[in-house]
Parts: sequence; structure tokens; C-alpha cells
Amino acid sequence: MVIHNGYKDLKLISPVVTLGIFDGVHRGHQGLLACLVSRAKENNGESVVITFDPHPRLVLDKNRNELSFLTTMEEKKALLEKADIDHLIIIEFTRKFSRINACDFVKKVLVQKIRSSYLIVGYDHHFGKDGEGNYDTIKESAGSFGFRVEQVQGLKTEECAISSSIIREALLKGKLDDANRLLGYNYSLKGSIVEGRRIGRVLGFPTANIKPDYPYKLIPGDGVYAVEVHIDKTRLQGMLSIGKNPTVSTASDTRSIEVNIFNFKKDIYGKEIKVVFRNRLRDEIKFNNIDQLARQMELDREQAIRLLT
Repeated sequence: MVIHNGYKDLKLISPVVTLGIFDGVHRGHQGLLACLVSRAKENNGESVVITFDPHPRLVLDKNRNELSFLTTMEEKKALLEKADIDHLIIIEFTRKFSRINACDFVKKVLVQKIRSSYLIVGYDHHFGKDGEGNYDTIKESAGSFGFRVEQVQGLKTEECAISSSIIREALLKGKLDDANRLLGYNYSLKGSIVEGRRIGRVLGFPTANIKPDYPYKLIPGDGVYAVEVHIDKTRLQGMLSIGKNPTVSTASDTRSIEVNIFNFKKDIYGKEIKVVFRNRLRDEIKFNNIDQLARQMELDREQAIRLLT
């Protein structure tokens, strides 16, 4: 996959194009991308995805502190490449860019700059100033500018249409199985190992505190999880706790992410780490004393090993 920062001096072959945020690149997105790749091959062209960075809500929303997303741009790139996309065009999203109306975007970007021959859009896609553009807007322009357009219906489960917002809600509520099923892969988090209070060592379960690389990366709901741990190109097993450590902590508003890596004793402070959320073991619980907590952690470890093996 060739990555383009902006759309100047592009030399694309009969580009078949789709555009969107693609947060999570979930199963719904994957269906649209499969259609894109298929149409590109049918038309002897190249598949092209247009996305935006930073996320438009980071530019337009007033309260950024409440925002969280499923994927970083690097994660999005990796998932799109896995979908066999030929070209990824990343457009810088600014307030000025947000004021371009839908018709001008079609004419000046999709037609004049990218020279789209075929455009594929999702069932609920909106673009342009105030989200005024949709499938009907594009369809009206297609005839005038000589490109074809196709709308792909969203992928649905028995319960709902798959969307990034539904997956975010599932993760925040601790419904990991639902989120992973809708994503089509296991949710993950990258960060660096930072100094903690070393309470885990006292309990017999030394933990590594994780500081996420991306401040807007969604952190799943509080609880204990069975995870795969990737560090120094090695894959290990572990259990991870997210929450406020109510049994041993008096700081009621301090949330931490701590992972106990099984059969691992190396010093990894400052190292980069990736955790893949495989299973949710239980809610966060306040125990009467640290002995009860240690006994439960031993049970958590045994369960995690069974699930991860």
C-alpha cells in the first residue's frame, strides 16, 4: 500500500475510491473495502482510500477530553494494508478544510485532484460542510463529471448494524466479546512502561504500568482481562487490570492500566508494549484485605492461562 500525505501530484490508474474516517476498520468497513478492491480489479484500476488526520472531532468538538477512538493512525494504516488497499490518501483536516461544501469537494478533490473513475460510499456516509453531502449528492455529480458511484449497505448482525460507536460503547461497558466480534479481530493497546507503586510485587504478582501512546485511544471498561503481550518482538501471556485499585488505593479518581506478564522477570521500564485483549475475566472488586486480593489474582492467573492456551 502506497501512503500519500495529501493529494498533490498523484499518478493513479483508474482510481476506484472510497472515503471516510474508518475508526476501528471494523467488519462493516471491511465489507466496504472488499467491495472496493473487487471493483478496482474488475475495472483494471487501483483501490484508493481517503481518510483524514487528525480526526475531525478533534478539530471541531469543543470538549476533547470526552473523545476516544478505536484506532490510532498507525493502527489504521496497518489494518487498511491488511485489506489489500493499493493507495491510502491522508488529508489534513483543518477548520478551513471543514468549510468546503460537498459539491466543491467532489469537483475539486475527487474529480480534479484524484481523478476518480468509480466512487464507493457507505450506507450512512456524510461529508462536506456540516455533513451536507451524502450518496445523493455524489450521484447527482457523477453524471456531470463522468465517474460511476455505488452505495454499499452496512453489515448487520442479528442485534444491530455494525458501527464504530457501538463498538466503543461495548468496550467501555466491558463487553469485550461483543466488541471483538464486531471488529473482526481482538482489540489492542500500545504504550510505554512507566514507574508504578510496585504494590503488585508485594502481592506476588509484579505488574508493569502502561501509559498509552495516543491520548485519545479508548481504554476498555474497568476490570481484569486475559491478554497477549507483545514486547521486544516476543509474544507472551498475561493478565491486565484496568481501574482504580480500590483494595490498595486511596486515590479514588486515579485510573491505571497494569499488566502482569506470566513467567517474565526482565526489567522493561521505558520499553514499548502492546497488549491484545483476548478475554474479560471479571469486574474490578474491592476486597477486605490484600490477602483476599492475592488469592483472587491467583485464580485470575489460572483462568487466563486456560483461556490463552
